[in-house]
Amino acid sequence: MKIIMVMATTLDGRIAKSDNHFPDWTSREDKKFFQKISKEAGVVIMGDKTFVTFPSPLKDRLNVVFTMGENQPEIEGVKWVKGEPEEVIKELENMGYEAAILGGGAFINGMFLEHKLVDEIMVTIEPKIFGDGLSLFKGDFDVNLKLKEVEKINDDSVVLKYEVTK
Repeated sequence: MKIIMVMATTLDGRIAKSDNHFPDWTSREDKKFFQKISKEAGVVIMGDKTFVTFPSPLKDRLNVVFTMGENQPEIEGVKWVKGEPEEVIKELENMGYEAAILGGGAFINGMFLEHKLVDEIMVTIEPKIFGDGLSLFKGDFDVNLKLKEVEKINDDSVVLKYEVTK
């Protein structure tokens, strides 16, 4: 299964100001890009902190949400998961998915990177600076990337598309 991390960051590499920062600061073009690529994959993997920043589950996609909590509510289009990411990926493959979008946050991004499960990284750089805030990854890594493409999506924002070299 191909795992593609898709995130938006500020110029200073922040994905949010805090854990509960609503992701309304990205451009309309970034939102369209995320919607298109995530609907193509059909599944978005995220942490529960990221999930609760959305007003509702992402439509027309399976929302796979890593949680430490017990007794999560049944919500249409949401699959609550725990454990090792390899097991979750195997289950998604058994469900017929060939690719998944990794949509954050920093802890989940770091966990997948640490387990060497990320194949591609697509990062929208938005013309903002937060200073303090959440980084793209949580953890200590030494990962090499190969730039595959730079796409300008509006006057001020670009998407950097990288392949993770393994």
